Amino acid sequence: MEQRPKKLLDQVRNAIRLKHYSYRTEQTYIYWLRCYIMFHNIRHPQEMGSVEIETFLTHLAVEEKVAASTQNQTFSA
Repeated sequence: MEQRPKKLLDQVRNAIRLKHYSYRTEQTYIYWLRCYIMFHNIRHPQEMGSVEIETFLTHLAVEEKVAASTQNQTFSA
């Protein structure tokens, strides 16, 4: 029987757990990843690059007025 590849968020969760990050950090990173994907009209992150990251972070800073520390956290996610 063929196994389907794991979904993106499951892959991210596994990577975070391998690094022994806290559960709260995992939840936060998943939240920001979902926001990033939704902001770019449900495109897969593999299809995007630095331009899309910069666009998203700029949107957070200018439109959403999030703090610099939140932007750094989002970038890390």
